[in-house]
Amino acid sequence: MRAFQVTTTDAPPQLADIAVPQPAVGEVRIRVSACGLNFADLLLLQGRYQQRPPLPFTLGMEMAGTVDALGEGVSFPPLGARVAAFRTTGGLAEYATVPAGQCLLLPDTIGFDEAAALQVAYATSHLALLRRARLQEGETLLVTGAAGGIGLTAIEIGKLVGARVIALARGADKLAVAKAAGADHLIDSDAADLKATLRGLGGVDVAYETIGGEVFMQVLGAMRPEGRILTLGYAGGTIPQIPANLLLVKNLTVIGLYVGGYDSFCPQALHDSLTEILCWHADGRIRPHISHVLPLSRTAEALALLRDRKSTGKVVVRCDQDA
Repeated sequence: MRAFQVTTTDAPPQLADIAVPQPAVGEVRIRVSACGLNFADLLLLQGRYQQRPPLPFTLGMEMAGTVDALGEGVSFPPLGARVAAFRTTGGLAEYATVPAGQCLLLPDTIGFDEAAALQVAYATSHLALLRRARLQEGETLLVTGAAGGIGLTAIEIGKLVGARVIALARGADKLAVAKAAGADHLIDSDAADLKATLRGLGGVDVAYETIGGEVFMQVLGAMRPEGRILTLGYAGGTIPQIPANLLLVKNLTVIGLYVGGYDSFCPQALHDSLTEILCWHADGRIRPHISHVLPLSRTAEALALLRDRKSTGKVVVRCDQDA
């Protein structure tokens, strides 16, 4: 089968021909139709992600397709079932094996592209905003990197809760995408004084922060008393050093969220989150934004769209297409 493999962190990954995997005890094999890309994939291929799988490995965190083989002891999901699965690696291939218990049955109302696109982004925002930050109706939510894969989902979920949403993104085109997702206020990230702008809007109760560095520090200065800052990544390249005295004076809380960690310490929370997200999709309450769909043979190009900030929402790779 074809798989997009990382063999060394010193050279670009390549599309390779490798053996089709066989499901182990308790696993199923999925014939992969689509795989969603994430910023974490870029960190994985550089050896900079929280998890460092042994080389060689196949990239791809979130996949959707059809069960085509069952390992010993598995009767569910059955052969032929349409499923989605969220893993650290393995999705950018024509076949992948996953634990049967981590498969989500897909309703007929969702296609493979959307099923592959919604898992990481929506689960991140769902767990961050509802489980960790306890976002409430009427509160003000700030979303940085608002036109990205997780940013747009945070806007959607914030509006579902009944929050007022401020979106921070770079340039008119990306801000237009954030507005279409439901944002109430738009701020260009090149604005001269982010802290003053946010204070002028009344301050922030919950910050969904993905940039880090100076952006994080400006946001910190605009938080309301008892505000909660979710730190989800450092796309700007700098991890902020948080002054504890500011947390004390304004009774602030900084909350970390690494969605992949739930797979090991609380898989039920992740499963419940994804189950509710699929129900929301079936009810028409959310709709994944996919800016690009490319075939497996163009995976390097798809990753470049993420790296160069040329995509909005999600980029999806079709693993069942040649061109």
